[in-house]
Amino acid sequence: MTILNSRSEDLETILDLYDAAIEFQKTVFDKHWLGFDEDRVRSEIADGRLWKIVEDGDIACIFSVTYQDPIIWGENSRENAMYLHRIVTNPKFRGRGYVKLITAWAKAHARENGLRFVRMDTWGDNQKLIEYYRACGFRYVGDVTPDGSDSMPPHYRGIKLGLLEIDLNPQK
Repeated sequence: MTILNSRSEDLETILDLYDAAIEFQKTVFDKHWLGFDEDRVRSEIADGRLWKIVEDGDIACIFSVTYQDPIIWGENSRENAMYLHRIVTNPKFRGRGYVKLITAWAKAHARENGLRFVRMDTWGDNQKLIEYYRACGFRYVGDVTPDGSDSMPPHYRGIKLGLLEIDLNPQK
């Protein structure tokens, strides 16, 4: 199992995984993603911000990273942090605990880059997912309803998001 940057050759698989994730979301919760702009995904790949976990020669999981998130995190986005987004597991590999692997990788990556926080968000009313992320080491820090922005995917507009973080240098 290896974590690598996604490449342009992975685009079709990545888009298929997003579609599969949407179908899965529809079966487990009352909200789901509405799809992702292919150009945005291409840009994330080109910028080295879309990662993949490869297992047995297949893309088992994908996730994106950014180093600022002012629309969701507001003033707190100015702090030294990395933000995890769109963690998607290939249905063939579901249940293997990739979020814990991503969390360990993100903590190491953040430390290597002098960052204090690893952050993520999810739907604020998805208690089951929030509890899962807490079990992976994240602390729930509150809710936010981001202002509408054309730079966000449509499913983020006008909804309550739960914010989670890991502080790599907590005050003693």
